[in-house]
Amino acid sequence: MKHTTLLALLALAPLAARAELRLPAIIGDNMVLQQKQAGKIWGWDNPGADVTVAFGGQTLSAKADAKGKWTVSLNPGAANAKPSTMTIKGSSTKELKNILVGEVWICSGQSNMQWNVGQSLDADLEIATAKYPKIRLISVPQVGTQEPQDDFKGAWAECSPQTVPGFSAVGYFFGRGLHQILDVPIGLINNAWGGSAAEAWVRRDVLEKDPRFKILMENTKRNEASLTAPDAKAKWEKAMAEWKKRAEAAKAAGKPFTERAPGGPDGWLRGNARPGNIYNGVLLPTIGYGIKGAIWYQGESNAGRAYEYASLFPLMIQHWRQEWQQGDFPFYWVQLADFMAEKTDAMQATTSQWAELRESQTKTQSAIKNGGQAVIIDIGEGKDIHPKNKRDVAERLTRWALAKDYGINVIYRSPEFKAATFKDNTATVSFDTFGSSLQTFDTQEIKGVVVCGADKKWFWADAKVTGPDKITVTSKDVPKIVAVRYAWSDNPVCNLFNKEWLPVTPFRSDDFEMLTKPKP
Repeated sequence: MKHTTLLALLALAPLAARAELRLPAIIGDNMVLQQKQAGKIWGWDNPGADVTVAFGGQTLSAKADAKGKWTVSLNPGAANAKPSTMTIKGSSTKELKNILVGEVWICSGQSNMQWNVGQSLDADLEIATAKYPKIRLISVPQVGTQEPQDDFKGAWAECSPQTVPGFSAVGYFFGRGLHQILDVPIGLINNAWGGSAAEAWVRRDVLEKDPRFKILMENTKRNEASLTAPDAKAKWEKAMAEWKKRAEAAKAAGKPFTERAPGGPDGWLRGNARPGNIYNGVLLPTIGYGIKGAIWYQGESNAGRAYEYASLFPLMIQHWRQEWQQGDFPFYWVQLADFMAEKTDAMQATTSQWAELRESQTKTQSAIKNGGQAVIIDIGEGKDIHPKNKRDVAERLTRWALAKDYGINVIYRSPEFKAATFKDNTATVSFDTFGSSLQTFDTQEIKGVVVCGADKKWFWADAKVTGPDKITVTSKDVPKIVAVRYAWSDNPVCNLFNKEWLPVTPFRSDDFEMLTKPKP
């Protein structure tokens, strides 16, 4: 009897080993397909298996390759809010239900994009009113790895008071605005990871081949060697034991203890700063899914390397576009908000890594095609790196998409520095106002302007609006002005806007060496 049973199990073994038709999480019930675009549908089955995909009156066929992967491309279709079913047949059959066709956007970056609706202003009201079944949401878990991943754990869901609280607030408000104005289904893919560095979102070999990132990759290899050394775990355990002693001593003395515990070797190796980690673990499983574009809110983690970011950020955008193979899809980002203590000393106020990071973000607009920046220098919080007002952030991104991608006539771009002329103690600054004009908030005098002479000593200046696209700056402290800056600090007090209340982009007229430029 035992012998017969064993033979039966052995006979069934080849059947058990055969792979069943499998789909990635990004392709499933409730998904939104990008309209007017060939929709890539893929999955896995037995090598050589024939697979058919039926959707919207079309049936497409594919054959699984040697690794079992198959792919078809649906013909482009118009937006459709009527739920449809997709049938996929291979070694087994799957029916995907409640599918819509509309606009799909990636919502990416670090914690300010990850910051969810439940943590934002008026969360109770926003959650209670989030009844938009034609907006669909999916979130990608945070997996940091050097090994390329082909899937993730997640599923599309209809937007509702039950599903929206944990979703990206900026992403949701952006998608809601598009949905209300365009009246088409919206799909939102949230893959943000708090604290993430831009280099983690880029395939590692891309950075290694680019000489601009030699220092970055040399530091990466040093970190890896240190954290994978045989004694790395022992060093961490010793540091952890000493930390616990300090914590217990503080508790016994009734004193507060805010020192962070030392991170273990795996923390950085599997974390959100190691080059390539997020690309492999988070982004890669979604690459190829049809999207309209991406919105991005990140930069805080790279502020100490703002000079490098001027090259790294546009490279990251171009890299994503090359990977997706959908051309120069729209990519809109949020400039860093105002944060940290306000500084009253003009010299101290102009010493800011965050100001330099903002400048690198602004420069990216001319470094890439089809991109744009939402300026939020007016809605940050000095004591919190996570401003709770995410609606205004999202609406400024929405303006970009409406104007550039959907043909809606709205003012969408903050005024930007154009040129400056100097005569003695007076500077005249002109702006690109992009169809609008300048105005101040709260006072007639412009706040946040500093000037310097050839000695590079900065002083606060008097400034006022003198035309729809001009301001005049004077100084009693600098007899011969050579440079002017506006809102050039971590948390500037500034009040210059356009008529639609989009804040003027922080700027400097000079090209003095950046604080964050690497030293030889």
